Amino acid sequence: MGTVGIICEYNPFHNGHLRQLRLARERAGEDCALVCLMSGNYVQRGEPAIFPKQLRTEAALRCGADLVLELPLTVALSSAEGFASGGVSILTALGCDLLCFGTESENFDALLRSARANLDPAFDDLLRSELETGCSYAAARQRALERLGAGSGLASPNDILAVEYLKALLRQESSMEPLPILRPNTYHADTLDPEAPSASALRQQICRDKRCLSLRPSAQWFSAVPEALHALHEAAPLHSWEAGERAVLARVRTLSDEDFRALPFGSEGLWSKLMKACRACVSTEEILELVKSKRYSMTRVRRMLLCAFLGLTKADLEAPAPYVRILGFNQKGRGLLRDLKSRFPLVNAGERPADEAYYALECRAADLYSLFSMSGPRPAGEEERQRVVLISDQM
Repeated sequence: MGTVGIICEYNPFHNGHLRQLRLARERAGEDCALVCLMSGNYVQRGEPAIFPKQLRTEAALRCGADLVLELPLTVALSSAEGFASGGVSILTALGCDLLCFGTESENFDALLRSARANLDPAFDDLLRSELETGCSYAAARQRALERLGAGSGLASPNDILAVEYLKALLRQESSMEPLPILRPNTYHADTLDPEAPSASALRQQICRDKRCLSLRPSAQWFSAVPEALHALHEAAPLHSWEAGERAVLARVRTLSDEDFRALPFGSEGLWSKLMKACRACVSTEEILELVKSKRYSMTRVRRMLLCAFLGLTKADLEAPAPYVRILGFNQKGRGLLRDLKSRFPLVNAGERPADEAYYALECRAADLYSLFSMSGPRPAGEEERQRVVLISDQM
């Protein structure tokens, strides 16, 4: 039985994710096992996940996943390169045979050329040279790659991540083979396409329904979610950045200069710029707008601000995660676990691990997550109350 690894967020799980799981099983063989390494309560774009990790775990299991593991928080909040590298490292250690990911480019060879060019010893010097012209980081990277005869595959977030996954596979000499799945439509589409929805558009519609005090989710966003998940989502607690904004402001206004200096993503004085903005601005939107620039994207600044709120330092993000949590599984996933536990430290949801420092970090992040709830905060101690999700039936 082959094992397919998928690094994911499912923020939220929608019809496009269902299509990927079905195609992955179809191409890898019906008897394969699908292992999803999923971000927990915070996602790589530097925001709280719209639904808690337990609900997103159950959604994935009901729609075809066999085992859902939690991508460690310090990997989930890394740059695209760190996110991909950390995920590939874990799935390689677990012994997965294939790495499945979505792309918006039909030219896989071009993506692979871009990945190899990123690893070319000349790339860093070329990138630095282009940045010195004053262009944005994305433009500088594109120009540097073009000077190396590559550059295709960096137009969309999915393709950027695809290149990062390929880079990680090559750099780590991973035994996993890539299994790309073509994603129709565009990642940031403004309109909600039920068959291939944009996660951004879907989140916007969900929050719009909540603000309108709808008693039930609208047919518009329910059409983009597998029917088997409708009941699961009807009373689900929603989370948004806006709901927790005052908590974020309260936290960052109390940080010292050294706290800001220790933040990740703060090189070249960016930490100082963020510190001054946090002490002068009256909203997080104002902070983000003031700090972002051509060189430093909004997503990077947002991740930095979230790390400040959660108390995560550059050292935290650079240290390897000591374990991975088991969030849920079905019968096939249960059968995998004995072998996987012999390969990599796995800890059940809610279980107290031996590494007290990382556990304290997890607990703090879990307790702060509820402050982003649109229906109000919940009591502390959420990480200790977690339980593994067990599913016996699928779609």
